[in-house]
Amino acid sequence: MAEVVLRSVDKTFGSVRVIKSVDLHIADGEFCVFVGPSGCGKSTLLRLIAGLEEVTSGAVEIGGEDVTRLPPASRGIAMVFQSYALYPHMTVADNITFGLRTAGAEKADTARRLEHASKMLELDTLLDRKPAQLSGGQRQRVAIGRAIVRDPQVFLFDEPLSNLDAALRTQMRIEIGGLHKDLNTTMIYVTHDQVEAMTMADKIVVLRAGQVEQVGAPLDLYSRPANLFVAGFIGSPKMNFLEARAEAAGDVATIRLPGGGELRMPLQGQALSSGQSVILGVRPEHLSLQHGGTGGMAEISGTVRLAEHLGAETVLYIDVADGAQLIVRANGIMRERTGDAVRVVVDPAACHLFAPEGPALVNATLS
Repeated sequence: MAEVVLRSVDKTFGSVRVIKSVDLHIADGEFCVFVGPSGCGKSTLLRLIAGLEEVTSGAVEIGGEDVTRLPPASRGIAMVFQSYALYPHMTVADNITFGLRTAGAEKADTARRLEHASKMLELDTLLDRKPAQLSGGQRQRVAIGRAIVRDPQVFLFDEPLSNLDAALRTQMRIEIGGLHKDLNTTMIYVTHDQVEAMTMADKIVVLRAGQVEQVGAPLDLYSRPANLFVAGFIGSPKMNFLEARAEAAGDVATIRLPGGGELRMPLQGQALSSGQSVILGVRPEHLSLQHGGTGGMAEISGTVRLAEHLGAETVLYIDVADGAQLIVRANGIMRERTGDAVRVVVDPAACHLFAPEGPALVNATLS
């Protein structure tokens, strides 16, 4: 096991700066997920840690040792890629132990490590099969087994589940999470899927255009996003955003909602100027439809554009005044249909305020 530390890491390709002064500390035994949209630099950052790309400036430390200029084989890491990269003519056992055998490991040690890894991954009954005889999930487990037998300080995963169908992705998320618990080893995992990030990580690093936008535990990022980008990226469906103006009076702001309604929310010590432009953010699961009185809460009237009845839940896309749209995530018994007029109730405790340029001003108090 080992901690991983990045100190002002930069990477340029020609004149293009793709990683921009990243400082990061990943604790010993932590499961850290790099997440962000395509092209944000998450895979490049992983490759810099692995030594597959050369750092332009800055330093990479693994287990307290500066490995910035060391080759990948000397860094104590093992990497699992999106592609299984299995040898089709070799058995499962030979694929898992190939690296050990080419490195000249003793046969007894190789056999011991194979037994340990294959039992952990439930591959012990498949050791004589070829990759063509395996399912996608089994092939990915073979690739993970090949990493486990190396007994690395740090595991690096580069979108390892992208080639699997939805059911297998869910199963493999559970298996990788259990693997981390069993091995108690530092793991760094790259994905563009924020659901994977939320369900697997101890720590999430949100990246955009080569920069770290926010680092924190999954629920911290969900409840207290640092800016509009993180708020919109973490959570599915994404957070609703409404352009508004805030009238501040003491520690309370009055926000004018589309259609003329007003929302009063505490500012939690944040100073706002009268008439300041803000972005009001509220998650779909924190909105509700009102069929009777509002209980004193603010409401927004609108028309259902699309209703997705998914069984356990219903997702409504609602057109409101000023050309805005709201997404409401409700329970599966909702019967609203396309074209229905509805009233959406907004709880002030569930609302966030952002500056138009992005930074969070006030986060929701609803827990």
